[in-house]
Amino acid sequence: MKKIVYIFLMIAFASANAQIITDRPTQTESSLTVNSGDLQIESGYLISFENDLKNTLAPVALFRYGITKGVEVRILSQFQTAKENNITSKGISDLQIGTKIQLLNNEDVNTKIAFSSQLSLPTGSKGFSSEKTGSINRLSFSHSITNNTGIGYGIGYDYFGFGNGNAIYSISLGTAVNNKVSIYIEPYGTFVNLNNHISNINTGFTYLQNDYLQFDFSFGTGINQKSNYISAGISWLIKHKSSI
Repeated sequence: MKKIVYIFLMIAFASANAQIITDRPTQTESSLTVNSGDLQIESGYLISFENDLKNTLAPVALFRYGITKGVEVRILSQFQTAKENNITSKGISDLQIGTKIQLLNNEDVNTKIAFSSQLSLPTGSKGFSSEKTGSINRLSFSHSITNNTGIGYGIGYDYFGFGNGNAIYSISLGTAVNNKVSIYIEPYGTFVNLNNHISNINTGFTYLQNDYLQFDFSFGTGINQKSNYISAGISWLIKHKSSI
């Protein structure tokens, strides 16, 4: 059963032996929360290209802290560099702060469900801030198919103070290659302003160094538009003494 730990890859199904369970590198968030008293840091580096615009996010830092069983608080911060037509600008993106709540996590049920909601605060640098308070919401599901393979999917709605907001979806299929390496493939997309559909696909892998440290690599491309990205990251679980 230990292999189930590595399936999560980014889909995250759970088993009693699971240690580090991350939200990165997939678009589909984990359907599990961090255990009470534990701190998890998920950091990465991402470069994306869209037409003549090159965006670099480095570092991206997500802090997850379990405040009680099935509930975690989350803080996301990232430094962004944008380059277009040989003009480069740098700054900090809007701070995101919120929570994830476990809705279903029963060992007798093959489905895990969690809901996360974060406020996007207009704290970013000029040119990198929406200048309005927004919200980012996700409902995440996961199911194990076999001991080595599982599927996760999510839906969401983001609103940043203007227009109709964006509807989000993603479906991630992952499998464990061995007790260290897992791979996944994931189509995902956005209905911008609840109208214009942008679809993408990505793939990647995770490498579990130990129960508390995981490395990841991913890349993706647009399906109905010209865009692509590449990303690498590291996640670190700091266990509370009482849970070790």
